[in-house]
Amino acid sequence: MEETTNETEVAASSKSAKITVGIDLGTCRTAIMSDRGAKLLARSVVGYPKDIISEKMVGKGPIFGQEAMEKRNFLDLCYPLADGVIREASERDYKAAYELLGHLVELAKKGEDVEVCGIIGVPACASIMNKELLLTIAEKFMSKALVVSEPFMVAYKLGNLTNCIVIDIGAGTVDICGMKGTVPIADDQVTFLKGGDYIDERLAQSISRHYPGVQVTGSVACAIKEEFASVDGSKKAVVTLRHEGKPAEFDVTDDVNAVCESIVPDICEHIENLIQKFDPADQAATLKNIILAGGGSRITGLADMIVEHLGEYGEVQVTAVDDPEFIGCAGALKLATEIPEEMWSQIGVMFDPES
Repeated sequence: MEETTNETEVAASSKSAKITVGIDLGTCRTAIMSDRGAKLLARSVVGYPKDIISEKMVGKGPIFGQEAMEKRNFLDLCYPLADGVIREASERDYKAAYELLGHLVELAKKGEDVEVCGIIGVPACASIMNKELLLTIAEKFMSKALVVSEPFMVAYKLGNLTNCIVIDIGAGTVDICGMKGTVPIADDQVTFLKGGDYIDERLAQSISRHYPGVQVTGSVACAIKEEFASVDGSKKAVVTLRHEGKPAEFDVTDDVNAVCESIVPDICEHIENLIQKFDPADQAATLKNIILAGGGSRITGLADMIVEHLGEYGEVQVTAVDDPEFIGCAGALKLATEIPEEMWSQIGVMFDPES
């Protein structure tokens, strides 16, 4: 009996020797999933006490995610993933990114003392320098790490790897990737900085122009966008805002629609450029297989507006993913578990102490 128990313990120990994770780094939120069932979504923010009084109230920190937002009056908040990547020139952002990634990996480990390896998603056109900077951080917490583009992770999760275009609309960036049955190269992908943060900024400016004296911050604009984002006028956005400190109702429907619509011409222009890089025989099929992902995929009417803008190219079909928060990291986890680790270097930039 004792011998059987020992064998069981050895087997359990062997099973728990390593955890594999998929991570989708985002300007606003970061998602992580593991092959042990961990599934976490956290705001990409780290807070540090402002002074000795703040420290007395909330502790030394750092404080992460939603808790940091709730205690923001006591904290200096740092959003280390500007435009979906680490700000290369800022030591403060580097430190915050280090602490945020370490915090999420520890949560995924669920208290186990195990190795962690995995795949991390970044914007499609992140620089080699930024990928290497991210890997420098990852190697502190992971035994092996690979960096790949976020829209590729979406395509892999869907099993939609050929004659497809993925549009990943995040907070910091919009990434568009053409899938041709292989790992996408630089020429198949494009990134531009008109994601959710751009919409928030433009929306706050628009409301302030139309209603002078109204107090509207980026976070207020973000909340309005997340509830009412639309390009077809189907959602009437009547909100309570502070006008010179006093609450009042304002109709911001036109502001929301105009600002959300402002990203469509850029999206369509890049699709038009990418479609020409497909074999002519595949272009019709590809135009019927355009996928919207990321938080921006929830903008009401966006898919139909893209179809309308691309009408002269023939039949166009645009669909949105069901789970924009987790599909990226789910694709990364699927990739990490299905592709042997010794072949990861053929997919993207990686850190591997054994190489």
